[in-house]
Amino acid sequence: MKKLLLSLCIFSLISLFSSAQPKPNLESIVQKHVKNYYADLYDFMILPSNAHIKEQIQPNLDWLRTAFEKRGFSTEALPTGGHPVFFAEKKPATPTTGPLKTLLFYMHFDGQPVEPEKWQQESPYKPVLKKRGANGQWEKIDWDNLQTGYDPEWRIFARAVSDDKGPILMLLAALDMMQKESINSPYHIKVILDSEEEIGAPHLAEAVKKYKEKLAADFLMVMDGGRHLSNEPTLTYGCRGIATITLTTYGPKTPQHSGHYGNYAPNPALRMAQLLASMKDEDGRVTIPGYYDGISIDADARKILAAVPDSPENIRQKLGFAAPDKVGANYQEALQYPSLNIRGLVCANIGEKANTIVPEEAIAEIDLRLVPETDPDRLVSLVKKHIEGMGYVILNRKPTDEERLKYPKIVTLTERESRMLPFRTDFGIYPDRWLTAAMMRTFGKEPIKIRMTGGSVPIVPFLRELNLPAIHVPMVNMDNNQHAANENLRLGNYVEGIKTWMAILTQEQVK
Repeated sequence: MKKLLLSLCIFSLISLFSSAQPKPNLESIVQKHVKNYYADLYDFMILPSNAHIKEQIQPNLDWLRTAFEKRGFSTEALPTGGHPVFFAEKKPATPTTGPLKTLLFYMHFDGQPVEPEKWQQESPYKPVLKKRGANGQWEKIDWDNLQTGYDPEWRIFARAVSDDKGPILMLLAALDMMQKESINSPYHIKVILDSEEEIGAPHLAEAVKKYKEKLAADFLMVMDGGRHLSNEPTLTYGCRGIATITLTTYGPKTPQHSGHYGNYAPNPALRMAQLLASMKDEDGRVTIPGYYDGISIDADARKILAAVPDSPENIRQKLGFAAPDKVGANYQEALQYPSLNIRGLVCANIGEKANTIVPEEAIAEIDLRLVPETDPDRLVSLVKKHIEGMGYVILNRKPTDEERLKYPKIVTLTERESRMLPFRTDFGIYPDRWLTAAMMRTFGKEPIKIRMTGGSVPIVPFLRELNLPAIHVPMVNMDNNQHAANENLRLGNYVEGIKTWMAILTQEQVK
């Protein structure tokens, strides 16, 4: 009996001592170590990663393998029909008990192509530290400033630094800091890094299907994209998909002198303008019958949308327009509908290169942003039906001479093979509550919760094949110029991202 009582006392003391141990102060840990990780950031950013250039991918895979193995992960470059995807895995020394045991994280390391002449620095692949000057312009400052000072408003400029190498580097820094502070994660961690996201991830679906057992998890987190415009901590529960079509209208077989043939030879630019204008009204709403069918926003959804602290005036000022399109009652509501966006127009030349001609053809690229209620095949078929209703014969190739002479109005319509499908995760499920708790540990307040974001990521194959929920955890500043010149990452977001990763990897199970 005495032995039993003694054992109980010892157990109680151990439990009391354990419960009394303070949880690690994430902010102090990050600030203590962060200056040691800017070198890693620089080294990874100098590696170009344009998925269109095969030779640029392998050096990135080699760098990632070394970085993750240094932190105790096993790694593989998983072959696909295109570039390999990078996979890293680490099992816990002491596994957790509860609904979530295995966490899967998706990011990508490929970046958009660059136009170096548009960058305000020597090279998009040589990271530059900048601060905003008194005149509002970004001014270069010495990289060594990162070793002696810290200003959250400083920014690092480089291609892919925010989309999407930055979050990868935040994870690596968090893992290393946890090792130094003897902090362990109780979760089985799996990381998959895409090498073709910026070209539509054409081989990811087949890879997920092929490696589904290796990728099996309880919860998928997507660490891509920017926070809310306010730069407050954000969680996003869905994103629109995308399908892309290209239209070409035709004039004469070769460009003709506009003095001789203007008013006589059909102008393909005018026909394209008329065709595109027929698809939308002056308020930006798609006029194609049935395009918005199936979309309904109930009272619960409106409450979720209304909780996002958007400022219509701030958006208007930032983007520089007088009035928005009127597809939805507000910005968040507009994102719940499929879009029809003209993303590019090409016809002949302008400015100093202009010629007085009737051009031979005009080309327009259109992206259709998808929502879960819409089927991309149905939307594309509705567009085709509308074009035919405008009197056009639709081909999937250039017309022959015989077809030019036979049909007054011809359009070539081609589709991009790869599509990204939309998804939306319900609020209030266990992974949502668990992740919200981790975010509150990081920031001391509830994150902004966005029902659907406008950008697209290729994660629906994970949801279908692995049967798991997904939530976005955006970390970078929204005003990062992703996909454009002078892409950048705000230093404050980099530091907070490391802290967010540490909170997620150490978050306890919740009720």
